[in-house]
Amino acid sequence: MKIGSKDFKLGKRTYVMGILNVTPDSFSDGGKHNMLEDALEHAMRMVEEGADIIDVGGESTRPNYTMISEEEEIERVVPVIEAIRKISDIPISIDTYKSKVAKAACIAGADLVNDIWGLRYDPDMAKVVKEHDVAVCIMHNRKQMDYQNFLQDLLGDLQVSLSLAEKAGIDGDKIILDPGIGFAKTQDMNLFLLNHLDKLHQFGYPLLLGCSRKSVIGHVLSETVEERLEGTLATSVIAVMKGCQFIRVHDIKENVRAIRMAEAILKSNSIV
Repeated sequence: MKIGSKDFKLGKRTYVMGILNVTPDSFSDGGKHNMLEDALEHAMRMVEEGADIIDVGGESTRPNYTMISEEEEIERVVPVIEAIRKISDIPISIDTYKSKVAKAACIAGADLVNDIWGLRYDPDMAKVVKEHDVAVCIMHNRKQMDYQNFLQDLLGDLQVSLSLAEKAGIDGDKIILDPGIGFAKTQDMNLFLLNHLDKLHQFGYPLLLGCSRKSVIGHVLSETVEERLEGTLATSVIAVMKGCQFIRVHDIKENVRAIRMAEAILKSNSIV
């Protein structure tokens, strides 16, 4: 799979997407990187620590978040994307569900659209992805938790998103799926999904897990956002064991180490 100028050899190792929130109100790191210089410095630090992709987000999607205008979101993310692109060829992802923001980000240098609504919120999103020939991460989400059969309904929702991608002519080798941990799911649903990530392999697309510092970890461990690193590491190791090709996290160095250790164990099939 090619994202930007980089070839991702799926199945060889698990790749790490670093989270760069240029927002004042994100649940974990809001306000820490919303100045251009700080954002650029943090992005380069993540690259040094082993990030394979930088995911830039300009609007918080935490529970009860405040939606901002497309113009404001573009003003937040485009300068950061341009600044990163000037000094690095690291693949850049734009975390947005709005086609105008995605278009502006792609023009600025983004290589992947990370859509929390799986192409279903904005009817023009799939077209933008196709027109700019970028990769897309299709995440599961829905407005209401009105499931009849949780797993089957989730798979059905993803199929709808995949049909939109196919209709727009998006190449299959540019698609990543995300189960959407923490989005329109109860605590029990999130834990069940983490234990059954392998069920999503039936679609034949690479999987991305985004569970870093989320409330599913906080509920289990009774810890604040700042104390969820160990829980995040556990979910990253589970993701490797379940065959996820991408993991989206805040703490790059620690997750890279945990992932590499898990991979070494799983690849050890003989004793010399």
